[in-house]
Amino acid sequence: MGPKLLLLFIVGDILGTGVYALTGKVASEVGGAVWLPFLCAFIVAILTAFSYLELVTKYPQAAGAALYTHKAFGLHFLTFMVTFTVMCSGLTSASSASKAFAANFVNAFDIGWSVDGGGVLAVALCFILLVALVNYRGVGESVKANVVLTLVELSGLLIIIFIGLVALGQGKGEPGRLLEFAVPEGESPFMAVTAATALAFFAMVGFEDSVNMAEETKNPSKIFPKMMLLGLSITGVIYILVSISSVALVAPAELGEGDAPLLKVVAAGAPAFPIIIFAFITMFAVANSALINMLMASRLLYGMAKQGVLPYKLSAVHRSRRTPWVAIVVTTALAVGLIAFSDLEALGGTTSLLLLAVFSIVNITVLVLRKDPVDHDHFRTPTIIPILGFIFCAYLVTPLSGRAAADYKVAGVLLAVGLVLWLFTWMWRVASHRKGTESPSARFEPK
Repeated sequence: MGPKLLLLFIVGDILGTGVYALTGKVASEVGGAVWLPFLCAFIVAILTAFSYLELVTKYPQAAGAALYTHKAFGLHFLTFMVTFTVMCSGLTSASSASKAFAANFVNAFDIGWSVDGGGVLAVALCFILLVALVNYRGVGESVKANVVLTLVELSGLLIIIFIGLVALGQGKGEPGRLLEFAVPEGESPFMAVTAATALAFFAMVGFEDSVNMAEETKNPSKIFPKMMLLGLSITGVIYILVSISSVALVAPAELGEGDAPLLKVVAAGAPAFPIIIFAFITMFAVANSALINMLMASRLLYGMAKQGVLPYKLSAVHRSRRTPWVAIVVTTALAVGLIAFSDLEALGGTTSLLLLAVFSIVNITVLVLRKDPVDHDHFRTPTIIPILGFIFCAYLVTPLSGRAAADYKVAGVLLAVGLVLWLFTWMWRVASHRKGTESPSARFEPK
């Protein structure tokens, strides 16, 4: 890939479920100043992106945080948990996309079901099973297809911005809301903003996935820094403008109700606009997010088994489809559980929680791996940036940020599953080592 295709890949990877589904939830946390948490989330993402840029240009390989963690610390348990956490973030992201898809589907066809009712849940579950079937059949992803998907997702957000600008120009809406804070009694504006930032960060994730394209990028040491920072800046500006348009046209309390906030913005700012068209754009955007994340999660589980990090049977591939069917079944089962027992806000918050924990580790690995020189030029971030990145990411992980307790409950259950899998894998590897029946592809010794 050259710089233009890489830029479109990065922008397309960031755009998606976060801003389409969670703008209203962020507004309910902080009120009219909904743009501020998105700005703070953008700043935290930029700091962490600098760390990723040093690492990806230093080690231009498709393995991301797991590779950097293993190079820095060499601990099987830590590498396993980081890899499993990244996989879980994909599952929670896909599950939130499924719920957003169901909400927009119900609104588009005016079915009249309650947002919290069983009908919407059934649509979400059917959708994730459909994604599993597509995943099982095999999906030929290409950068050119990603360009089309990106343009469709981008068009929906540009429609919101345009509607907002026109409506405000005509005297509609209440721009004064942009400086209002809806802070619960006994809570400070600072805590409200940090809690909302922890949730808004979900909209900024995706840039870290682009490091997996390093081996397919022309001269990554030169073009990666410019394109990643430019891509983050573009999406950051779009998100802030979308949040401004949304809260100026729809009251924060109303915006926070339901799982399809941007449909309300279209209805308020441009009643004549065919709402079903925008609903289909939204469904397309979140469907793409779900498919990409389930592909990533199943392939990551397959890769973990292939490398001996998980039992080798999990890397089983279907004879005719050549897809990792066992990994697809396991990841789909986990996603079904998340959809059935978690709400959209908890899923979005859990995704950001898991990735912020990984980003905290990545910011540390940059400094640890400074002692590991390489024989080629690479990007080097100023030392203060990964330090600040670690401080901000770690703070947003802790309860001090005002993060919802539901985020920790969902993340705790997922990480407990990961711990059990690691213990099972450790015992399996020890037994295999003693019997001399280890998989020839296993690379990690139990420690």
